[in-house]
Amino acid sequence: MVHVLSSRILLRPTDPERSRAFYGEALGLAVYREFGTGPERGTVYFLGGGFLEISGRGEARPSPSVRIWLQVDDAEAAHEELRANGVTVLRPPRREPWGLVEMWIEDPDGVRIAVVQVPDDHPLRYRP
Repeated sequence: MVHVLSSRILLRPTDPERSRAFYGEALGLAVYREFGTGPERGTVYFLGGGFLEISGRGEARPSPSVRIWLQVDDAEAAHEELRANGVTVLRPPRREPWGLVEMWIEDPDGVRIAVVQVPDDHPLRYRP
């Protein structure tokens, strides 16, 4: 078994400055570290138990198969904050049949992001 010490999602956006504004300002993710110089410099954001790195420049948008899952305390509050920050909400929060409250947004390159609340009564919160 590989002993994983840390994890990071790597995104190569088509417009790095636009993506940094989205993740850093609109979503409000805290910066873990920055490296390099210029518009294609790297910025690594805290992402709960992992990290999200925006660096370099991609020639094309990422595959529609790429998704990011962000757990929040309160999906309704996140919905209001994101809308106030100009984030396009693809689908507002709603409780799914599997018990999670999910909202969907997307980044400037079309990467879909699930913003998820785990309700207090959901099995992910406890072990019977």
